[in-house]
Amino acid sequence: YHLFLISIREDNYMSERKYSKDHEWLELNEDIATVGITNHAQESLGDIVFIELPEIGRLVKFGDQIGVVESVKAASDLFSPVSGEIIEVNNELQNSPQLLNTDPENTGWYMKIKIDNTDELTNLMNFNQYKETI
Repeated sequence: YHLFLISIREDNYMSERKYSKDHEWLELNEDIATVGITNHAQESLGDIVFIELPEIGRLVKFGDQIGVVESVKAASDLFSPVSGEIIEVNNELQNSPQLLNTDPENTGWYMKIKIDNTDELTNLMNFNQYKETI
């Protein structure tokens, strides 16, 4: 038996995840996007030991470098997948950076950003497009 769940939203944007070429995922709730790194990114990095979170209140443009993730293997920059104002960061990651490994696409989110221009979302990929790039 197959069970299909369909989510219906009143606005134009389904709560479908979007993905960037920099291996970040974004989930939109009205004009607030929750952002994190993808499972593929954490697998490539290995054991994550530190994250430098972006600054709350910072205004960023699409593609701006906003933080750093460090693993036992490498350090990797975090980039903003959209333009807007950073309104929240996941401070739990300071004490538990391993959340980026164990649950990167849920509790391992690292920032919430109030989006300036939802048209920028067209620069991002859906899951199938992202899967093809990795």
